[in-house]
Amino acid sequence: MPEPTKKDEPNGQPEESVAPESSGAPPPPEISLEVSPPPEAVAEGKEPVETDGKKPESTELEPVQAVVAQEPCPAVNGSIQPQPGGVGVKEQAESANSTLKEEGTCFPPPPDDAKPAATTSSPTPQQEDASSTKKLSVELPNDSVPVPAMGRKDSVWSLGEGQTPDDLDKPVDNPPLSTLLIERPQSGAVTVGGDITFVAKVEAKDLLRKPTIKWFKGKWMDLASKTGKHLQLKETFDRLTKVHTFEMHIIKAKDNYAGNYRCEVNYKDKFDSCSFDLEVKEAETGSQNIDIRSAFKRSSEGQEDAGELDFSGLLKHRNQREHKQQDDTPEVDVWEILKNARPDQYEKIAFMYGITDLRGLLKRLKKIPKEEKKLEAFAKKLDPAYQVDKGGKIRLVVDLADPTIDLKWYKNGQEIRPSPNQRKYIFEHKGTQRIMVINNCTANDDAAYSVVAGDEKCSTELFVKELPVKIVKDLEPVKTTVNERIELECEVSEEGAQVKWLKNGVEVPTGVRSRYRVKCEGTKHFLVIDDASRDDTGTYSIMASGGTSEAHIQVDLKPLKVYQDLQDMTVLLGQPIKLHCEIYPGNVPGRWYRNGQLIQPSDRLNIIHRNKVHRLEIAASSLHDAGDYTFVPEGYSQSLSAKIHIIDPPRVHLDSLNFPDNTVTIVAGNKLRLEIPISGEPAPRVVWMKGERVILESGHRVHAETYSDHTSLTIEVTEREDTGNYKIVLQNEAGEATASVKIKVVDIPDPPEAPLVPVVGGDWCSMTWEPPKYDGGSPILGYYIERKKKQSSRWMRLNFDLIKETTFEPKKMIEGVPYEVRTFAVNAIGVSKPSEPSKAFTPLAVTSEPTMLVVDDVTDTTVTVKWRPPETIGAAGLDGYLVEYCIEGTNDWVISNNELTEKTRYTITGLNPGCKILVRVKAVNAAGASAPRSLQHAILVKEVVEPPKIRVPRHLKQTYTRKVGETVNLVVPFMGKPRPKVTWLKDGNPIEPSQVSIRNTDCDSIIFIRKAERSHSGKYDMTVQVENHVDTAILDIQIVDLPGPPQCVNIEDVWGGNVALVWTPPKDNGNAPITGYTIQKADKKTMEWFTCIEHYHRNCITITELVVGNEYFFRIFSENMCGLSETATQTKKSALIVKEGLQMKTQEYNDHDFKEAPKFTQPLINTFAVAGYNTTLNCSVRANPRPKVIWMKNKITIIDDPRYRMFSSQGVCTLEIRKPSPYDGGMYTCKAINELGEAQVDCKLEVKGGFTFYELMQRGVPLHLIDKYMTESKVVEQEK
Repeated sequence: MPEPTKKDEPNGQPEESVAPESSGAPPPPEISLEVSPPPEAVAEGKEPVETDGKKPESTELEPVQAVVAQEPCPAVNGSIQPQPGGVGVKEQAESANSTLKEEGTCFPPPPDDAKPAATTSSPTPQQEDASSTKKLSVELPNDSVPVPAMGRKDSVWSLGEGQTPDDLDKPVDNPPLSTLLIERPQSGAVTVGGDITFVAKVEAKDLLRKPTIKWFKGKWMDLASKTGKHLQLKETFDRLTKVHTFEMHIIKAKDNYAGNYRCEVNYKDKFDSCSFDLEVKEAETGSQNIDIRSAFKRSSEGQEDAGELDFSGLLKHRNQREHKQQDDTPEVDVWEILKNARPDQYEKIAFMYGITDLRGLLKRLKKIPKEEKKLEAFAKKLDPAYQVDKGGKIRLVVDLADPTIDLKWYKNGQEIRPSPNQRKYIFEHKGTQRIMVINNCTANDDAAYSVVAGDEKCSTELFVKELPVKIVKDLEPVKTTVNERIELECEVSEEGAQVKWLKNGVEVPTGVRSRYRVKCEGTKHFLVIDDASRDDTGTYSIMASGGTSEAHIQVDLKPLKVYQDLQDMTVLLGQPIKLHCEIYPGNVPGRWYRNGQLIQPSDRLNIIHRNKVHRLEIAASSLHDAGDYTFVPEGYSQSLSAKIHIIDPPRVHLDSLNFPDNTVTIVAGNKLRLEIPISGEPAPRVVWMKGERVILESGHRVHAETYSDHTSLTIEVTEREDTGNYKIVLQNEAGEATASVKIKVVDIPDPPEAPLVPVVGGDWCSMTWEPPKYDGGSPILGYYIERKKKQSSRWMRLNFDLIKETTFEPKKMIEGVPYEVRTFAVNAIGVSKPSEPSKAFTPLAVTSEPTMLVVDDVTDTTVTVKWRPPETIGAAGLDGYLVEYCIEGTNDWVISNNELTEKTRYTITGLNPGCKILVRVKAVNAAGASAPRSLQHAILVKEVVEPPKIRVPRHLKQTYTRKVGETVNLVVPFMGKPRPKVTWLKDGNPIEPSQVSIRNTDCDSIIFIRKAERSHSGKYDMTVQVENHVDTAILDIQIVDLPGPPQCVNIEDVWGGNVALVWTPPKDNGNAPITGYTIQKADKKTMEWFTCIEHYHRNCITITELVVGNEYFFRIFSENMCGLSETATQTKKSALIVKEGLQMKTQEYNDHDFKEAPKFTQPLINTFAVAGYNTTLNCSVRANPRPKVIWMKNKITIIDDPRYRMFSSQGVCTLEIRKPSPYDGGMYTCKAINELGEAQVDCKLEVKGGFTFYELMQRGVPLHLIDKYMTESKVVEQEK
């Protein structure tokens, strides 16, 4: 059965109940119809008035389904009594435009997913206009819900002023995700006993620690303390995605778990929350009874849910009860028992029926309003609803209990008054029945009706069923052309019927600005399109309540006649373009297109339309004007096309490159890409040429490329040979063009020639060189100079500012060190390679002048001068001296010695007696002669007599003492001129030349004894004589030797641990007084001598602290200034130290022979060393007597090499190699030798981390070792 529909009708009624009509069926459940003025207004019998004086806003209402109760609702004094399982329907009408319609005799319950909201306001009925809205509210009677809770969404459905049912049914959009929650928990539903999980995810990329999350039920209940068997909270973290996942698991859900939940996330100052709902559905599909005992029953103590009130038992299925019929009621109505019982019986009744929450029950019972029983005015009320066909008649009948009560009829809250001239409403009285007849029912009669008898009223709903409107004449298809008028006609079965026009299933807009017009003439309906277009083609249909009709409209373009078509054109660039065509009919406009784009007129483009002629004129053509042109007549299917081809002679645009003289300069080695703009239409063919050679596009290093607007020449790595003129040739169908470009490749200059060093000084030199043969294509800006020592590889820059000349004087060189110099040429591109080094040269300087030039001797024909060497000699050394003289008064210097003299004394011979001469001396070396040193005064050539005088040195004025075997060399200077005569005597006797050598000079006499003996001692007399003048001197020479041993040593007495010794002085004291004696003792067993006392001056001594039981021998050395005597005198007898009364017998024994040949107990081992770090080689040897240890490298003995240190201690032999280098590697041998034999061990030493040739040279390694090391290194590398 279709759903009842609701339409607008004026004069609404505040509240009414609806029930289906019954025709031959069992009587339906009775639903009271109640006009709902305020209760106080009803009690006082006043007319309800509007409290705020405003009309509620009108709202369009969707079709609403009424709910039919399963049990009758007894009315007491016109009000609805709350009954378990009953359903009351309450409606507030604010508009007369809303009515309820129904087909059939019953109302189906609404679907489960329809959960409309409700309000419980009670507006005052008054006269309202047709635009006001009717509010429908459906209440579920619920004994266990308090009065304030009746306004909840899950208990009442209301269409109030705030929002429409559509708004209430729309799902609430979740707010946008915050920066914390990236996935929010969603609302869900679960059956009783089932499990459900809610998931929340938080992204942790920007979080330093885990966020805090809390789960709440309702507003304040924190679920963290409720975890257990039915509730579990879980947290996980994914390290890959950096996401925290928080889960709330509800296990074996119960009815009271339903409700609103909330999830809150906190991190520092950030906060986010989300609310979601949980719906718990019953496992069984049948209807459920509301049992007051289960509602107010506490959970069993000790269980998981102990202490929680189960109020949700009354609320959890309220929405379902709005749409489901209550088939059963509780077996015992405890509410009725409590209402009829005395207060002192409440506790007993609660205990009887298992109600533990007595306090909550009493609170609810107190809130239930007490009802006063009233007398009923109606014996039979109106049915809940009536239905009648449109144009038919309906009778509304009530039966009064008291026929005398006044009766008033209302329609939508407005009283219906009879009028004598109107036959619409007819009122009849038959006994206690009151009848209202409504004739010719129309849609306006579809409304809520009520009847008031005294203080009671009853209401009903009248539904007027409209007959379907049928299509009498169908639409006809239309085929036409554009710009024509189209009219679709359709005829229906009823005048004024509402129809809907559709195009391709979409409603046709019929507004003021619409292209479509709709008109109606009686039962005929028309759709008119005045100016048809191709877009109007489609299927049009008309829809009425009783059927539809459709037809197809085809709109085509009109045929076109072309008198003159567009012609293809080829135009030079810049020339005008004129396109012309003629079509019929002439008044048809059109559009011009170029390459599919619409052309708009502008200053350079003109579009002309005159009658049949259509022209497109372009004043000056450009390349963009080329293309396909199309003229499309408006409204026609045919189009005209032509192709415009723009040609342009080729041109090379070198001016845009801004190259001076069309010359491109590039540095050698760089990449050159020369792009030259070109023009021409069509694109010209480009050829690059250098001389007669064509540059191809497929070249490797040099290649050309051509594009639409430019051509390019690319040289990957430029070289000097790339310098030259390059020719560009362009050709196309419009002509030919050529151009030339010069490419200049510049490079660093060639190195200059090797410099020459013509002049060398002490720390400087003068050098010259020639400019380089090739300057690199750029002028030479200057030169850099470098020098180095010949044996070094490190060059040093001498100038940081360029030198423009080709000469230079290097300074601050080290004298005597060979140097080499070289030059660099510099241009704007860079620095050339260095020139070849010059020939090695050594800076040398002359010495300073000799010093202290004096006259040493003068004779009648000679002059002797002497001098000291120069203070500064220099690296060139000193080759000798040059002596020159000249006669006073002249300037002619005569060289006295043709060959250089190395001595600092020289005698000028061949002089004339009595003349005066000037003398000067020069020092000469490889650099030349130094400045001369001259005598300040002239020398008179004349001999002078000087008496002799001996100058005895101070140390010879005393006795001159020397040891035997030492050398005696005494120099005794003297004075006298002319040369004195020297004679020597020893002890008054002449000296034999074989024993003592004497050498006399002009100024001293030397006595020399190569190996002194004691016989050379004595007094030596020296006599110096010049003519008659004599001088003498005496020298005392004493030659001393070691003394002899004492003559006799005797043991004078032995007592206790003491021995008394006596001896006589030595016979030979060594030509020097005896200064003391040294006494030694030796045990007879070991015969190892120990010194008892030294430097003892007497000839007798007592030796004490001798060991009892030992037998001692004694010996004595004599001592003088030369030392101890070579031998000592030993006692012939031994002294036995015995204890008094005891005498020990000494047993003879043979000494063990400990002698042994060398034997290595620990050999050498192969060792790896790191270059630059000290390393040691160790081994141990055993031998007696002590062996001689020899270390060898590669079979060559290591002797006096400062790089090696050798140690030997307690038989452990060590060789330390200081900071070894790779050439120190090799085979090392340790050899031990004594008189019994020899032994040797070998090992191999390998040094890692080698040195370069330069480093070895710096370390002073000989060249043959360096060569050997380098050869061995290469062999090792090849083996690896």
